[in-house]
Amino acid sequence: MEIVVALAGNPNSGKTTLFNELTGARQHVGNYPGVTVEKKEGVCSHAGHTIHFVDLPGTYSLTAYSEEEVVARDFLVEKRPAVINIVDASNLERNLYLTVQFFELGFPVVIALNMIDVAEQRGIRIDSERLSSLLGAPVAPIIARSGQGKQELLDATVKKSGDTSWRPLKISYGEDIDLALSELEDIIEQKEFMAGIYPSRWIGLKYLENDRQIVTQGREIDPETDSVLKGIVARVEAHLQKTLNTYPEAVIADYRYGFIRAVLKEGVLSFNREQDRLYLSDKIDRVLTNRFLGPLLMFVILFGLYTFTFSYSEAPVAWFGAFFNWMGGMIDGQLPDGHLKSLIVSGIIDGVGGVLGFVPIICFMFFGIAVLEDSGYLSRVAYMLDRVFRIFGLHGSSVMAFIISGGIAGGCAVPGVMATRTLRSRKERLATLLTVPYMNCGAKLPVLALMIAAFFSDNQTQLMFVFTLVSWGVALLVAKFLRLTVIRGPADPFVVELPPYRLPTFKGLFIHTWERTWQYIKKAGTVILAISILLWAMMTFPELPAEKVREFDAQRITITDRFDKDVVRELERPGEKKQLVGEARQLKEQLMALDAGEAGERLRFSFAGRIGTAMEGVTRLAGFEWRTNIALIGGFVAKEVIISTLGTAYSLGEVDSEPRGSLAATLARDPGWNPAVGLSLIVFTMFYAPCFVTVVCIAREAGSWKWGAFAVTFNTLLAFGLASLTFQIGSALM
Repeated sequence: MEIVVALAGNPNSGKTTLFNELTGARQHVGNYPGVTVEKKEGVCSHAGHTIHFVDLPGTYSLTAYSEEEVVARDFLVEKRPAVINIVDASNLERNLYLTVQFFELGFPVVIALNMIDVAEQRGIRIDSERLSSLLGAPVAPIIARSGQGKQELLDATVKKSGDTSWRPLKISYGEDIDLALSELEDIIEQKEFMAGIYPSRWIGLKYLENDRQIVTQGREIDPETDSVLKGIVARVEAHLQKTLNTYPEAVIADYRYGFIRAVLKEGVLSFNREQDRLYLSDKIDRVLTNRFLGPLLMFVILFGLYTFTFSYSEAPVAWFGAFFNWMGGMIDGQLPDGHLKSLIVSGIIDGVGGVLGFVPIICFMFFGIAVLEDSGYLSRVAYMLDRVFRIFGLHGSSVMAFIISGGIAGGCAVPGVMATRTLRSRKERLATLLTVPYMNCGAKLPVLALMIAAFFSDNQTQLMFVFTLVSWGVALLVAKFLRLTVIRGPADPFVVELPPYRLPTFKGLFIHTWERTWQYIKKAGTVILAISILLWAMMTFPELPAEKVREFDAQRITITDRFDKDVVRELERPGEKKQLVGEARQLKEQLMALDAGEAGERLRFSFAGRIGTAMEGVTRLAGFEWRTNIALIGGFVAKEVIISTLGTAYSLGEVDSEPRGSLAATLARDPGWNPAVGLSLIVFTMFYAPCFVTVVCIAREAGSWKWGAFAVTFNTLLAFGLASLTFQIGSALM
């Protein structure tokens, strides 16, 4: 038998940790239909049942203040699953606020009382049986990160899942609200308003709380009844404003908390109080979030992350590079010359292989970020940076969007843009979603790593750290510019919850690292592969005219005729491994130079070559030659394409007799490249137009395509200006 169970809870309650513990690797990530909110699902077998878990977005309430809350509530109402409500035992009163709303809606709920070990460390003792009796729902004490209590939780879930009837909890909200709610409920039942969708009392509550989604839905279903209900709400609101200077939603929240406190006072909680006692997390925070010491330690931690990433990924990156070189060399020797060989070697292996070669760096970076995230430290980063962000017209909540986008190199701008939904102010939200693409996402990381490996291999860690600081600095300056010009408006206050520090579990770290790394690999095997093949075709066709080919053939004959026939035979002798000397070596070098010239001419004559060459007059200001231009055009679709296109372009420009090497080595020995060009390309890649998917997300989140177009145009012009400045200064200093 299959059971559908929703996992719901506040952010930082351990919901994702429990989801990973219950489902392990048997999970997948997608999006809810029609929205960009992430949807995580997984399965678990227990007591002869297949339990299908859906990890709902973390939320504090079922009132539709954000898209995450709407998605969570819509799924619950449409599917009517059993609900495992994950509750932080060390913050029981606040966490039970969401629980009470589940009861008011009438769902079958199992309470997972998580982090009981943290509660005990804080001197908090919870009588779970007493709490279960008072709330009328099973309560299972658990420690999600270790799996303690998991079997008891699953037993209670299987048992509760058979109860699908609506049993809404009724709480008294004081005389004023209760009378109005009774009047609303009667009208809703008489008119069969939203019949069968929600309980009538709950609809009345949502009208009193001014729930935008329910009010909009009600107006569309029955405008006449909607008008009557709004009239009652307006009357109550006016009365409360006059007598108590408050609003109905505030009164309702107060009475919900009053209900929770009354339950907890019935022998549920007991405390082992210690005067002036600081919890472990508080003691750590006295150091890590100190006004002066905290930021310094934050830089040390981030620098340590980069040191860890590049130190331990160096050998695996070399192995990956050697593997793709071996594969390309093997196919190069097996297939006859022609378009098929060129497609496989230059289009696929050198293109996609160049991207996959950076998988170890991506993997190590994601692992380090998972450690910081699961331990609770990233919330502290947001708290510490709020003071800085306010100077530049942003909000403390913007920090998490920056971090998710690659503020610690390796994120992705798409979820970073979506993370801006937590910002209430539209002005701050716009400024944030327009600047998060400046962060060094996982797609840019291979480009930065390639340029550093080619020209600054002795300072990889230091430079990656510097480039991270540069990305933050430029993003903040641009945000300040936007807030002073096109996006003026006041700032909102910042409130953030600092979860207790936790020791990450190996399973959680493995799942988080694998999920993100696999997304990178899938992108390389699908989007990047398709674009690489397309760009290979654009760099291969049309072919050189026959008369041009004959000219090169004639030049080969001319060069060969200058040498003695014995020298030519020595060069053409198959299977020889000995070092060529004298005239044979001179002949080989001249023929290789001619072959390289022909290969370059073929590439320049292609469609892509013509486009890149046409742009060269302008892009030379930034040090970019025509092959680089081709790669940067592909980067508009996805930044990883820059690597694959450079790999293809320089592979097509090589000759078969050259030894195969890494792309970094190829660029380092190319006369058109130098450290100034490498720095210029890094700067341009960091700041030019977001990838196509990010642009779409910006347009959707901002509600207008003009902001997507603005991001493409403004960012590209800014990036080209900074890259040109970098190249000109770098060239002058060289």
